[in-house]
Amino acid sequence: MKNYKELLNYSKTLSILYVDDHESLRVSTHDVLKHYFDVVYSAKDGLEALQYCDEHQFDIILTDIRMPKMNGVELIQKIYEKNPSQIFLVLSAHDDSDYLLPLINLGVEKFVKKPLDIEELAGALIVTCKKILQMKEKEEVHQKTSIKFSDTSYYDTKNMSLHDNGENIYITKYEIMFLNLLSMEMGKIYSNEDIVAHYKSFDNKIDGDNIRKLVSKLRKKVPMGLIESIYGVGYRLVGFEKVK
Repeated sequence: MKNYKELLNYSKTLSILYVDDHESLRVSTHDVLKHYFDVVYSAKDGLEALQYCDEHQFDIILTDIRMPKMNGVELIQKIYEKNPSQIFLVLSAHDDSDYLLPLINLGVEKFVKKPLDIEELAGALIVTCKKILQMKEKEEVHQKTSIKFSDTSYYDTKNMSLHDNGENIYITKYEIMFLNLLSMEMGKIYSNEDIVAHYKSFDNKIDGDNIRKLVSKLRKKVPMGLIESIYGVGYRLVGFEKVK
């Protein structure tokens, strides 16, 4: 394979599931893929592939279209229901034209012609692996600057912004300062004195009454139960995940 070194640069940390009902082709292609990917699985039909996907997560799924029990279109539909961000490469023969439009409508971007040419497959895998690594890099950067409050809600510590269900939730300067303090350490109780001192360090003033008002308003913008009041002691954030 001419693109051996280039493909290996991008694929060596990734996983792939190869789905094809032609046994000899499946076995030979599986053996080739093992040289490039960290994890390689192969399945003889859509049903077996679906079982693997219930047990494992794959960076790439390379699948044929025409297969017994469950064809490639049905397989992709089933997986997209559970994982809309799954990346697919589809093997397409000349007589598969009736399947192409439904696959494009599902969001499949890459097709590799059959009979399978290993160099063409390598080229498609390079493009796909690059895309996946770029996505993972962006996600890592996002996680390093984020505090996850729930499955849909997070606080961006770099930009000091609150997000929920993909929307930017407006928060005031004082609310930002409050979140910055309490999110420094999960579960730590910050007293009114701690909070007042924190605001004072930024040349801002706040007292006990205003802290209570601030907490009341902020609770309407964050997941229920996130801000816990410890009577006579102070406040803390509970149930959030801080990514270092």
